Amino acid sequence: MGQGGQPRRAQAYDGELGAAVARAQQGDEAAFAVAYRIVQPGLLGYLRGIVGDDAEDVASDAWLEISRDLGRFKGDGAGFRGWSATIARHRALDHLRRQRVRPRAATLEQDMLELPGASSTHEQALESLSTEYALELVRGLPRDQAEAVLLRVVVGLDGPAAARVLGKRPGAVRTAAYRGLKRLARELGGEMGSEGVTDEVPRTLGEST
Repeated sequence: MGQGGQPRRAQAYDGELGAAVARAQQGDEAAFAVAYRIVQPGLLGYLRGIVGDDAEDVASDAWLEISRDLGRFKGDGAGFRGWSATIARHRALDHLRRQRVRPRAATLEQDMLELPGASSTHEQALESLSTEYALELVRGLPRDQAEAVLLRVVVGLDGPAAARVLGKRPGAVRTAAYRGLKRLARELGGEMGSEGVTDEVPRTLGEST
C-alpha cells in the first residue's frame, strides 16, 4: 500500500458501488440501499472523528442531501465516495457552527480499529495493544492530521479525492496523513521505520472499513 493509501477493501467495493449508484440514479431503490451499505460505515467513522456522538444525526442529514441530489452526481464508485464525504463534511461543519464548538480529533468507534492477525513483527506489536490505547492515540492527533487519516484510511479516499473534500492541495493532505500515520506508528510500533508507517498502520486502522 502506498503512503496513507486507499484500503484494498474500499478499492474492491468501488466497482460494485459505481454500478449501484448508476442504477439508483435510474430510480432503483434497492441499488441505493446497496450504495448506502457500502459507504455508510466509513462515512460514519469519519463523522465520529468530527462531531463525536452526534455523528449518526449528521449522517442522516447528509444522506437526505445525497438522495436529493443524486441525479446531479457524475462519476464512478470512487467519485461517489468522495462526493458523499464532501456532503457529510459540510453538514458536520454546519452542525459544529450551530453548536459553536470546534471539530475534535478523531474518536473512531471500536470496530474501526480492530487489529488484524499478525504476519510480521510490527503487526504482532500492534496486535498486543488495546483498542482503547489506539483510540487515545488517534484522539491526540492534530485536527488536520486526524481528518486526513480518517479520509484516507477510514473513508478510503485517495490523495486527490481527500484533498478535494478538505479544500486543500493534495500535497498538503498527503503530508498531514503521512505525519499522522507516522506519529501513530511511532506510538504503536516503537522503532517502525518510514516504510512500516506507510504499510502497517493504514492496514491496522482501515482493514475493517
